[in-house]
Amino acid sequence: MGAPLPAAGTALRVVQFAPVWLPLTQNWMWHQQRQLPPEVDSHVVCRRAQNLDQFPVPHLHCLKREGRVRYLAHQLRYQLGVLIGRRGFPYLGQQLRALRPQVVHSHFGNNGWKAHQAVRAAGCRHVVTFYGHDMSRLPVSEPVWRQRYAELFAQPDTVFLCEGSAMGRSLAATLGCPPEKIITHHLGVDLERIAYAPHVWTAGQPLKVLIAAAFREKKGIPYALDALARIRADVPLEITIIGDAGDDQEKARILERLQRHGLQDCTTLAGFQPHAVMVEAMRSHHLFLSTSVTAADGDSEGGAPVALIDASALGIGIVSSRHCDIPEIVRDGQTGWLADERDVDGIVAAVRRWLDAGPEAWRAMLDAARAHMTREYDARVQGRRLAAIYRGERPA
Repeated sequence: MGAPLPAAGTALRVVQFAPVWLPLTQNWMWHQQRQLPPEVDSHVVCRRAQNLDQFPVPHLHCLKREGRVRYLAHQLRYQLGVLIGRRGFPYLGQQLRALRPQVVHSHFGNNGWKAHQAVRAAGCRHVVTFYGHDMSRLPVSEPVWRQRYAELFAQPDTVFLCEGSAMGRSLAATLGCPPEKIITHHLGVDLERIAYAPHVWTAGQPLKVLIAAAFREKKGIPYALDALARIRADVPLEITIIGDAGDDQEKARILERLQRHGLQDCTTLAGFQPHAVMVEAMRSHHLFLSTSVTAADGDSEGGAPVALIDASALGIGIVSSRHCDIPEIVRDGQTGWLADERDVDGIVAAVRRWLDAGPEAWRAMLDAARAHMTREYDARVQGRRLAAIYRGERPA
């Protein structure tokens, strides 16, 4: 067990462990650590860094920045560990001995397993956040992870965070995590940076639809395009897709759908974009379409796409799917509309319900969505809640 943790209001040193800091698609990880209260001394330990112009951190400890020789030596030690069935991260252990934190926060469950021996040796409290593929796809594609997670779940002074209650129930039921070790902790949105700017459609104008996601099967983009092709028969469309190939096969399916339905002339493929660009795109569109599904290999959102939190906070109409924890963010008929997974008829019906509702109902839904984000997803509030979790407190 770790040493007693400092009381609230006193300094607490925390190491954030993520092998790569930080892909564009994981901007929510940056928001978590930067919204921690000032008494949390947060350090990032990683193997390599990217996009630091967008995701700067005051205390970065990056193996690749410490020289080619040391990096190659570490990689050799890592590969030797793989050969004997261990996949630890030796550099993390070195940094824990130097930094002497009270808490290590591992991002993604598989990284939590890689870190747990070093965390235990350092006598730290361990907080592990599951996000999606680490819980759904990984144990299916590589069954050895069920054994590894069982080993991780058995560790003392360790808790596991999930974005929503559906994800928490799944972590317990499908992977065997003790329910008393699971804490629901919503990801936060910076409500000061994402000002509320409701944008409603006027009949007769083109309906501007935004899709923003990596091209992976679990994002369900082909079903969204199937639905939009039918909507286009009644309403002129301008479609923007922000994202690109997380999966080349899925990209081919998306391009094929655009061609099959003749949507190329009204669709802009914007590629991957910084988070700020995506938020600005939301301000100029009427409808955000996010139709996630469970993929054939078991991959899922686990929780929910963070872009839905941004959209709910900003004030854009939303049509999404009944998938994982999405219904906790998008309340069907109250803050947006939902359809079942892969249900093209349902997506079409949801979009048409939104179109038929009219400006007064749209504004009421957008106001309700912003209020919901303020209550449950405010990044500053969530930062304080995360700091309390680091200190061993459980949410009320």
